[in-house]
Amino acid sequence: MDGRRHSVTSADGTAIGLLTAGNGPPLLLVHGGMGQIESWQSLWDTLAARWQVTAMDRRGRGTSGDTPPYDIAREFEDVAAVAASLAGGGPVDVLGHSFGATCALGAAADGAPMRRLALYEPPGPQTVPRDWRDRALAMVAAGRPGAAMMSFLTEGVGLSAARIEELRNAPRAYDVLAVVSATMPREAPALADVDLKALAAGVQVPVLLILGTDSPAWAKDITAELAAVLPQTTLAVLDGQGHDAADAAPAVLAGRLEEFFS
Repeated sequence: MDGRRHSVTSADGTAIGLLTAGNGPPLLLVHGGMGQIESWQSLWDTLAARWQVTAMDRRGRGTSGDTPPYDIAREFEDVAAVAASLAGGGPVDVLGHSFGATCALGAAADGAPMRRLALYEPPGPQTVPRDWRDRALAMVAAGRPGAAMMSFLTEGVGLSAARIEELRNAPRAYDVLAVVSATMPREAPALADVDLKALAAGVQVPVLLILGTDSPAWAKDITAELAAVLPQTTLAVLDGQGHDAADAAPAVLAGRLEEFFS
């Protein structure tokens, strides 16, 4: 991925690493739980041709720092700090995927300078039931992050064995197992306690809710809950797609984003 590396400092002093490319209106990307900046590789060139696109490494991975103790509210502050640094003459557009969508929602609720917000299947308590958390976190504690990751991809995301094999064989620019080991034990419990509807009630900007027809039940339930609370909502349904359309169908996702952010 080409671009300019830089960083901003969040409210608690944590450095948040960024990659920026392209020209046009500012667009901030916030990746999901197993990702980092490079998660956006499939979409990067397409988005950079239309926007000045910036991807952030969420705290605890990639080029970002980390400051204990962990609290999901610090992640909201991270997104807000990056958005403020990019705002310049006006608010920015934001796309959050999965856990990153939850963080972006929290930042919007706190008044981050956003013009429009796209949320691709933000997870919440339904995503991380207690029995799965206990099993997955035990796997990580036992030094088996790969098993925990596979458990989430199958049980949480609903990916097929064939799709998981594709992901396993695809080249990656970062060590996803290191990300899982460092962040799943803290992020899974945080999701179990987050109140998405309360956050949504505080959002004052137009929101695009993105949902795949093949996505898991929790994504459909949460999308419906948020649509009922958010004051300005558009729904984009991706036919034949699941939680991973950024990789599986980047052109389809980019088209929906262009419609909403234009």
